[in-house]
Amino acid sequence: MSGVFRFKQFEVDQTGCAMKINTDGALLGAIAGEGSPQNILDIGTGTGVIALMLAQRFAEAKIDAVEIDNSAVLTAGKNFKNSPFDERLTVYDTSFTSFFEQHSDKKYSLIVSNPPFYINSLASPQKERNTAKHAGKYFFKELMQGLAQHLTPDGQCWLVLPVDTAALVKDKTADVGLHLQKIIEVKSFENFEPHREIVVFGLMHNIPSKFSFVIYSDISVYSDQYIHTLKDFFTIF
Repeated sequence: MSGVFRFKQFEVDQTGCAMKINTDGALLGAIAGEGSPQNILDIGTGTGVIALMLAQRFAEAKIDAVEIDNSAVLTAGKNFKNSPFDERLTVYDTSFTSFFEQHSDKKYSLIVSNPPFYINSLASPQKERNTAKHAGKYFFKELMQGLAQHLTPDGQCWLVLPVDTAALVKDKTADVGLHLQKIIEVKSFENFEPHREIVVFGLMHNIPSKFSFVIYSDISVYSDQYIHTLKDFFTIF
């Protein structure tokens, strides 16, 4: 079963998912959230890996996962069912806009997403991968509006984005009443420029904090920071 990625407490079958498990999703699943969030929403769950990692970290949390691609929905549902956290995980076969419309009263203390990355860039010829990696012109505007309406007063939204996309998203927050609270710059090596940002938004206004996250200490050698963060999940640590 080469399509199965084995974690310490669960397995993730990637069959039928255009976007496979990657560093961005793993990092988000391992660090997103503060305190003890009780209600969590994962937008664009794909294989369900981020939702599963959050279920492991937050033992009391109920987690909703939204996915627009039907094949991925089936895969995520199977991964949830086969995990120790099945009773706390629910996958919805719908877009986040439709989900928000159908559940207008739902509020979440934590919302996470590893969303489509490339705004107005050249689309991939593969339909499923195109949906997973390319964002339409209004995608992030609609996303930020929905987040602002469905966060609890002290809730947070964590997004992992390329640096240029993160800059565009940060510019849209004030218009919908969200405030930037934290930036985590993700670098391959200490002396490299960041290639991703994990940005954290909420309804509460405070002075944003900024941190760095370095993946490698040398070529093919994971940093202590990366190992410490993923040691509860990856079997190689």
